[in-house]
Amino acid sequence: MTNEREIEVTVLLPCLNEAETLETCVRKALRSLEECGVVGEVLVSDNGSADGSQEIAERAGARVVSAPIRGYGGALLNGIEQARGRYVIMADADDSYALSDLGPFIEALRAGHDVVMGNRFRGGIAAGAMPPLHRYLGNPVLSWLGRALFGLGEVRDFHCGMRGFDTERIRALGLCMPGMEFASELVVRAALAGYDIVEVPTTLSPDGRSRPPHLRTWRDGWRHLRFLLVFAPRKTLVRPGTALALLGLVGVGALTPGPLSLGSVQLDVSTLVYACLMVIVGVQLVLFGGLAEIYGRQERLVPRRASDRWIRFLRLETSVTIGLLLLAAGAAGTVGAVWYWGLDGFGDLNPHDTLRVVLPSATAIALGVVVLFSGLVGSLLTLRPAYPAPTIVRQPGPERDRVPSGA
Repeated sequence: MTNEREIEVTVLLPCLNEAETLETCVRKALRSLEECGVVGEVLVSDNGSADGSQEIAERAGARVVSAPIRGYGGALLNGIEQARGRYVIMADADDSYALSDLGPFIEALRAGHDVVMGNRFRGGIAAGAMPPLHRYLGNPVLSWLGRALFGLGEVRDFHCGMRGFDTERIRALGLCMPGMEFASELVVRAALAGYDIVEVPTTLSPDGRSRPPHLRTWRDGWRHLRFLLVFAPRKTLVRPGTALALLGLVGVGALTPGPLSLGSVQLDVSTLVYACLMVIVGVQLVLFGGLAEIYGRQERLVPRRASDRWIRFLRLETSVTIGLLLLAAGAAGTVGAVWYWGLDGFGDLNPHDTLRVVLPSATAIALGVVVLFSGLVGSLLTLRPAYPAPTIVRQPGPERDRVPSGA
């Protein structure tokens, strides 16, 4: 039996009812390892198969482990933890990836690269292997977002399911996504950690199974997109929000004293309404981005950076101070508007005059409330209890839920 310390490469296959293709995948991987002269293993991380996949994999020469967390990511997380090799090469167990050609991945890993991504567009996609929606929209768009948001200039096939990596380096990232978005998490967090990521050509063949794939185009595509957007709050929320708020402030400052003429265009109260709206929406985007930054740091999804100090204003004390100042300014403007109305006997007023005071005042009040309660949410995100929350025991019948004694 091979000594665990001698294993260089673990070929990892997540599995859920893959009886039709699993044996072929295992034998291809074992043959390729032998042809490359590599001491390795094939590890099947099973997600609760009910079609005999476990026995099939063991007969073919694989080691099988049970994944306690359901989902694509859950199976891979378990497999990475159980892998004995210095390097892991992961691929789907549907016989679509080139498990018979592991050489390029092994060579790149031995050259010192932390993550080696397969590129199906460079290697070749067989007819019928990838739906047109994935090939011409989903993959190109998500790959472009990955490059734009995370500086992954070398990655052109962001969601190739065949990739290799240094086992300990990936374990150190503390990956945690249990679903299909695990594929995005691995690349994004490796990029944020400054890992060396390269691509090698690989091929894609038609799925060898007779049943539909586990992947769901719209559901899983949205999960990948959501993950990418949330993981880059500065580029998706903070920067656009800052630009929008500043533009709105310029409009409010220019239109509050009176109408503004730009050539033949006359800007007045109607434009002021939209300027105030831009300020409110822009500030909310910035606050949402700050909350996303706090969440990412607290959950250790993103590394702490010196530039993160800007989110300190979301501490409860700071946000309460800013919120109360904004509320006071808005209240003062409102009092001034009511006083001006009283001078006119509380009768009809010219909206072009009163709205120049009312709109900025109402905007300040709205911002004060938003900032104050955003600080409350930010403070809640940083709370960490010393003990787990008590379990609620639901009693049969009409009795109410109760907490166990001693909780």
